[in-house]
Amino acid sequence: MTDESKYEAALRFAKLKHSGQYRKSGEPYVTHPIAVAEMLKEKGYDTDYLITGLFHDLLEDTDAKEEEIEALGGKAVLKAVKLLTKQKDYVMEEYVSGIKSDPIAFAVKSADRLHNLQSAFVASEDFRRRYILETIDWYMDFSPEIPLAVRALALSLSSPMHETEQYFTDKSTYR
Repeated sequence: MTDESKYEAALRFAKLKHSGQYRKSGEPYVTHPIAVAEMLKEKGYDTDYLITGLFHDLLEDTDAKEEEIEALGGKAVLKAVKLLTKQKDYVMEEYVSGIKSDPIAFAVKSADRLHNLQSAFVASEDFRRRYILETIDWYMDFSPEIPLAVRALALSLSSPMHETEQYFTDKSTYR
């Protein structure tokens, strides 16, 4: 099976499993994992990364089974998807540490967080504030684009978030 046909099969599976799910914007949910995979493709990542991007929310949000993910993506994809899946009563520090231990999971989480930040403008102001704070606490060092996306989202708020000021006044903090 070629990388292209493997990706196409994974895309069909992701579309099937996310069928009937929608984002806050009203778009079909599958547009998010597709966008994550596209971000990874633009950065030159290989097929395992792209398929993990397509599959990153399957275990958490659908009835997809680990065996199906492994059959379509392989062991490395399944491992990364499992790391990206928040388990019941998860501990954030352990969750993030697990992601950072796996290059595929790390790259996918970076693209996932970036896409969510870029598309969170439709969410409530309260959600945006909580999402910004969670990103500051856990994900700012995942990619250089994330602090910029946090800043853009913070600027969309009706009143400033003083918690974000340190990240945008000292230009040496994040580049």
